[in-house]
Amino acid sequence: FCGECLQPCLQVPSPLCPLCRMPFDPKKVEKASSVEKQLSSYKAPCRGCNKKVTLAKMRSHISSCAKVQEQMANCPRFVPVVPTSQPIPSNIPNRSTFVCPYCGARNLDQQELVKHCMENHRNDPNKVVCPVCSAMPWGDPSYKSANFLQHLLHRHKFSYDTFVDYNIDEEAALQAALALSLSEN
Repeated sequence: FCGECLQPCLQVPSPLCPLCRMPFDPKKVEKASSVEKQLSSYKAPCRGCNKKVTLAKMRSHISSCAKVQEQMANCPRFVPVVPTSQPIPSNIPNRSTFVCPYCGARNLDQQELVKHCMENHRNDPNKVVCPVCSAMPWGDPSYKSANFLQHLLHRHKFSYDTFVDYNIDEEAALQAALALSLSEN
């Protein structure tokens, strides 16, 4: 893991591996010098300006590249696929946008919530409820994450809407997954 991804794991009393969630001793963390060497020697084109940059400096370059910033500013926001005159049902929970649990910033989609919290609340030690998890049928609206930023970075890298059918229970979802797996093989 890079230092930026591992750092939030090290700021809790009992660190857990971001991949397997097993406890680990922070004193035994070692730099992978072979990986660092590869990241410093391989170059790739920036997705905005096409300038060749070493992988070690790519994040920094992308965050300051005017072409990338322009592309991101021109990205379309969420819009309905087809306009409708039907009212939005009030009994369906909002699982598309969330409120920042630190400052109350509203209407953040999952990616914007991660970005907002990393930029504005990186050093906030407060335990907070994850608004994404609490919006889910299985979520506990009273559970506070010991390290919310780590939780966000490792548990919410994709949108549940892509993978979850909220209208079926857990057993039906398991059976559907098994049937799909058997049909693909």
